[in-house]
Parts: sequence; structure tokens; C-alpha cells
Amino acid sequence: MSLPVTTFTKHLCGAGLVWALLAALPGMAQYQLPPGTQMPDGTPPAHAAQPASNAAALEPAENKMQQGDYPGARPLVEKYLEAHPADARGLFDLGYLNQAADHVDLAIEDYRKAIAADPKQFEARLALGMILAQQGKDDEARQQLRQATQLTPSTPNPTAQAQADRALAELDLASDPVEAKQSLISALRISPETPDDLLLTAKIAEANEDADSAETAYRRLLAGAPSPALAADATAGLAHLLLQQKKYSDAETLLREALSRSPEDAALNAQLATALIGEDKNSEALPVLEKLRLLKPGNLSVDQMLADAYAQMGQPEKADPLYAEMLKAEPNDPDTLTADGRNLLIEQNFDEAQRVLEEAVKAKPDDGEAWAALAFAANKNRQYTAALHALSMRAKYLPETPSSYFLWAISYDNVHQSKSAEDYYRKFLAADQGKLPDQEWQAKQRLAVLGRSR
Repeated sequence: MSLPVTTFTKHLCGAGLVWALLAALPGMAQYQLPPGTQMPDGTPPAHAAQPASNAAALEPAENKMQQGDYPGARPLVEKYLEAHPADARGLFDLGYLNQAADHVDLAIEDYRKAIAADPKQFEARLALGMILAQQGKDDEARQQLRQATQLTPSTPNPTAQAQADRALAELDLASDPVEAKQSLISALRISPETPDDLLLTAKIAEANEDADSAETAYRRLLAGAPSPALAADATAGLAHLLLQQKKYSDAETLLREALSRSPEDAALNAQLATALIGEDKNSEALPVLEKLRLLKPGNLSVDQMLADAYAQMGQPEKADPLYAEMLKAEPNDPDTLTADGRNLLIEQNFDEAQRVLEEAVKAKPDDGEAWAALAFAANKNRQYTAALHALSMRAKYLPETPSSYFLWAISYDNVHQSKSAEDYYRKFLAADQGKLPDQEWQAKQRLAVLGRSR
């Protein structure tokens, strides 16, 4: 009497397929020049190297810039710089104009010249740091922003100073969340808390493995009727926490409410599918995953989730073309090979399953679950020596289960190693305790036969 494929693979591989979707939280904001880095009000910085008359000469250009008349301001600034080519304030103004015109490389050059002319100019360092951050040049950006936090704007402006701290907090979020927390605290000391701050607080707390504080911040943000974009970010973040904590029911409630407002949000649909699978609501997860595949065509992670769900639901024929597409894109991906091999086991295509699973363990030799599935396939193909080898490899990475004991026993039995077969039949009976009654009956019968043969 053989063990059903679906039952056997579930017991042999432990918890079955693991459903994980790393919900990607939003990355670095697309920085623009923040409040406080607008054109100076006509009062030159106390540290400025230029004469006081220079500031007055720039006022007509800066007035136009404050009014958004950048084309009108440009010739005035350029004319001024012809006479004062090393003037920090004029160079900053030109950088601002170039940034506004989306000439980012020129803006960077101008801001660097402004800093060279006046290393204590706050505005140029902040603007340069934020552009560099947007470009992913984190180390350079961090250097400029830290310098900015030590300086004072030409016109007192706590909002601008806090913006430098906030930008540092964003930069340090992934690499140094402890420092990111301190930067955000510094910002909040001199400026009011904003909804964006709450979102950043939650991310920092999560990065610092403070799940309770992260959840509190996410819930505070959601309770404050945030913008749709912030609400989506907060919902995704909170759902991610709940899924990590296996609070699947709470996550489902949260996500269904959010999706009632944004039904086409791919990230929220993915998280809902994960929550439903965690609750063993696979039949409800399937339509969500099918919808998600329409929202994210060609996304291999989505295809993997849907294919695995089909396999779990006993619809392996629907999973087949998905695994084929994934393997066409990534022929040697070990996880896809293992999943495809398991699906072939469900279809009882044992020869092909063994071939695919042999490729899987070549690609990832330390995958205990792949070795487990391969052991089962080899046993079904009556390749008992190969099954024993796969079981020995599996044992390096996974603890024994009743199903693995049974497979050891029948494999040894079929290669006529009776003593080992008896040992494993007994281990199976001691471990199983009625969970696999058909196999217990078979083990007892074989023990009786083997005992009489001695």
C-alpha cells in the first residue's frame, strides 16, 4: 500500500510550501529642493565672503525666482556671475535655476562651486546632498547632508534644517537604523511632526526590530486620514508586520478594507493572497492571485505564487504552464525546479519529476526539501539505492519525520537490508502515533514478515 503523493510530500517536507512575499517598502523619496532653500530674502549670510552690495545686486534675479520666473531670472544671474565668478550666493542661484530646468548635472557643478567658494553655505550643501541621494550616491550625499546639519541657513529656517536631518534619516534607514532614528529625533526637535514623519518612524522602528513601535506608528498614520499614497504605504507596512507575526486574520481584515478603496493595488493584492494562504484559505487566494497576475504580467514571483497555489489546491495541470514559463526565463532556478518537481509528483509523472529534482539538487545541493522530494520520486521509480542516497542528503538539512522514517524503511526493505528496514519501521511506528494509519498497518505487516524470516 503506497502513501498518497500529496500526503507524503506534506509530511516529508515538513510544513509544505512556504509562502513569503517580501513587500517592498518605498525607497528614497524623489527629493526636490525643500522649504527653506528658496532664494535668500536679500540678507546675505553672516559668513558670506562677498561685500554687502553683492546681495542687493542679486535681489532682482531672486525676486523673479521667488515668483517662478526662472527664464527671466537666468540672464540676471549669469550677468552677475560674469562680474563675480566666485560668488557663493550667485553660484547657488545658478544651481537652483539649473535644477529647476532639470539640468541636474549643471546644478551639481554649480552647487559644488558654491560650496568651494563658501564651505559654510547651508543651502548649497543641502541641495547638493539631496540630489546625490536621489541619484543613489549615498556616501557623498550623507557627507553633504551631515555638513548641512552643522550649519545655519542664510535666513533662519528650522524647516530647512530639519529637512537635512530627515534626509539623513532616509539615507541611514537601511544601513544604520539606529543613526536614522537619531536623525529623525533631531528633525522633530525643531519642526512639527508630519504624516511623512510617522511613516518614516514606522520604517525605522521596523528596521530596529521594534515591531510594537512600528505598528503603533503605522496605526497612528492610518488613523489620521492620510493622503491615498501615504495610506497605501502605511497599510502595506502594517500588513507586512502582521504577516511576519503570522497574524493572518488581522492582515486580511486590514487589506480587504484597503483594497475596497484601491482594488487594483498590486502590492496589497499580493499581501492579501499571502494572508489567505496563511489562513489555509487557498480557494479564496486563487482568484486574488489570478487577478494579481493580470496586474503584474511577467512577474516571476507572482507566477510562482499562483503556480504553487494551483499545486496546493490539487490543480497541477494549471500549474504546469506557469512552471514551464518560469523555467524558460530562468532554467536553473533551484526553487522553481523543486516546485515543478513537486507538481510533477502530484501528477504522478515520477520519471520526469525525478529528472527535474535531480537538476534542482545540482543547482542547490543544500536544499533538504528538494532532496526529500527526490527521495520520494526515486522510490516510486523503484530506484531504491538512489532513494537512500537522497534520504541521507536530506538528513543533513532537515530533521526526520514519520514520513521520512517510512521511506527509509521501505527503501531498505526493497534492497533486502532487513535489519535496517526493521529499525526504521519501528522508528516510524514510534513517531507516527496514528497519523498515517495505512502506512502503520504496512509497517506492522512487514515487521511480522521480517521477524519470521530470521
